Amino acid sequence: MPKILSVSTVLPPYEVKQQEAVELTRSLFSNRFKDIERLLKVFQNGDIEKRDVCMPLEWYGEEHDFEERNDLYIHHATHLGIKAIQSCLQQSDFLQTDVSPSEIDAIIFVSSTGISTPSIDARIMNELPFRDDVKRIPLWGLGCAGGAAGLSRAFEYCKAFPKENVLVLAVELCSLTFQKDDYSKSNLVGVSLFSDGVACALIAGDQSEIAVSRAVPSIVATTSKLMPHSEDVMGWDVKNNGLHVVFSKSIPSIITEWLGPFVHEFLSTHGLTKDDIAHFVAHPGGKKVLAAYEQALGFDASMTEISRDVLRNNGNMSSPTVLYVLQQFMASTPQAGEYGIVAALGPGFCGELLLIQWD
Repeated sequence: MPKILSVSTVLPPYEVKQQEAVELTRSLFSNRFKDIERLLKVFQNGDIEKRDVCMPLEWYGEEHDFEERNDLYIHHATHLGIKAIQSCLQQSDFLQTDVSPSEIDAIIFVSSTGISTPSIDARIMNELPFRDDVKRIPLWGLGCAGGAAGLSRAFEYCKAFPKENVLVLAVELCSLTFQKDDYSKSNLVGVSLFSDGVACALIAGDQSEIAVSRAVPSIVATTSKLMPHSEDVMGWDVKNNGLHVVFSKSIPSIITEWLGPFVHEFLSTHGLTKDDIAHFVAHPGGKKVLAAYEQALGFDASMTEISRDVLRNNGNMSSPTVLYVLQQFMASTPQAGEYGIVAALGPGFCGELLLIQWD
């Protein structure tokens, strides 16, 4: 079975305390909402203490067109992506020796917060010593589900090519999409939750020559699911000045009703139940989303403790977030043979699940 050998994460340069985000939002929105103080409680109720973004806080209170936002996306995605790849390939906690970029056979690049043609992976290949025959597989538009989907596609690639090694690079600069003149409730909720983040994972086929120094998770199986006619649950509205967030207040209730049967059916296909799962590697979409996970799957709060920690210290970074959670699980040295579920939900409305087992 293909294995996840290493995971790295990189934080953008500017830390924002949640109270600082509250003050900025109050200054921009108070004239448009008579009940602004009540609405601002969404910041305190989200269990987020701080986040990291790629621009200074004052930048977000100024006017910016789509071109400027996207130019910044390309610049920062390339720069931070290089750092994440280098860190992933030099993770002494997991790898016996450093891995050279020349040993990588495919790059799956995951993002939904900017546009680049050629894609960011091509720009990174010009800066690091990758071979020129590396397979490039950009994935766009999967939002919060993208990190898990990238792992799934890497699993399938390594099943087909068991000697090869794949990087999954997830880059989201959600803060660059912030619209200071969008007075919708979705935008207010979005600014209380979303942040910037970058993560990279190395996945290797069964016959790869890369050696690890500790137990790592094998990917046993994956599955995907789409909820028909649910485009208005989450995503982007694309307008002249950029991307405007779509974020339905019904997401927690949808998860409660939809996720349980999805997970239970997936596990039963492999002769397992939720009681066989020792580790729940869940994308922390928000406090209410994590509570919905617990209710839908019958898990207690201990199963989402790491996800809550990532949310508290990083906010929702969209696709990379589940890789931040996975990195912490891998660092906690689970016992050989233990099962885990990687779960992430995103626009579509869609879900991605992976069954993993430490080996």
